[in-house]
Amino acid sequence: MRGPGGTHTVTLTVNGAEHALEIDQGAVLLNVLRNDLALNGPKFGCGLAQCGACTVLIDRRPARACVLPAANLEGYAITTLEGLGDRAAPHPVQQAFIEANGTQCGYCLNGMVMAVTALLERQPDASEDDIRKALRYNLCRCGSHVEVLAAALKAAEAMRQAPTP
Repeated sequence: MRGPGGTHTVTLTVNGAEHALEIDQGAVLLNVLRNDLALNGPKFGCGLAQCGACTVLIDRRPARACVLPAANLEGYAITTLEGLGDRAAPHPVQQAFIEANGTQCGYCLNGMVMAVTALLERQPDASEDDIRKALRYNLCRCGSHVEVLAAALKAAEAMRQAPTP
């Protein structure tokens, strides 16, 4: 629905909760998540969908929130880093990144965790090559790729051993 001043009312399902929001026409998902919902897991990196810092899951598939028009996402399940787990009960991928020190500055961490989560939920038996392919478009300036790969392999093992719901 169109509101005053070029705004729209949209209902987005984010981390399992519905949010009715008045957003600017053409607002990208990243800005809505960070500015309207105070979800700061996804980061602004390049603004061109090139670096992966803004990655979220849309219906369990990785997507770059910096270029997605938020108004087009009604009816989709959007998951951010905050929706995977929390300090008391982290998602297995989050736990593996903690245990393997899978980050340095942490800026790319959101994209790495979300890409690995999407892969392992689809393919729990992912190989090292599968993980490398899933992460190939996520950029890390610190060079923590070795730790990220170790964390992803640790997460894959944990998810293979976890009981299925």
